[in-house]
Amino acid sequence: MAEDSCVAAWHGLLVAHSRLVPVVEADLRAAGQVPLSWYDVLLELSAAPGSRLRMSELGERVVLSRSRVSRVVDELAAVGGGGRQPQDADGRSSFAVLTPRGKDALRRAWPVYREAIHRHLAARLTARQCRELAALLERAVGYAEIGLPAKAGQ
Repeated sequence: MAEDSCVAAWHGLLVAHSRLVPVVEADLRAAGQVPLSWYDVLLELSAAPGSRLRMSELGERVVLSRSRVSRVVDELAAVGGGGRQPQDADGRSSFAVLTPRGKDALRRAWPVYREAIHRHLAARLTARQCRELAALLERAVGYAEIGLPAKAGQ
């Protein structure tokens, strides 16, 4: 019956995502902060060397589709929060870059984002449960990222 518990875990993950993301998004919106999709892109760019990533790398790091990543970078560029820099002389590929305005938006959104996480997740789980959940999810994602099948108990 381990397989049934895995299906239940998967279902729980999907339900948690579908319920928690919209309420965190609503908290950011209510506080006049950047949308969650923007926050995700800004955070990855902020963590990158030189505050820039190839568009393909950015697409791999964020939780958005590649086409959505491209739209978010364009939306950020329209408001001065980010932009694109050509990578090649022919301009066929580019870097997504973080601007000072984007860094400021990320800095302002972080306290609201952190509070939303605490209000909607940490209020229901203990600190220990949060650490355990993070470790379990990191382990599950780690196997998926390197393309290896995981075996129970590893």
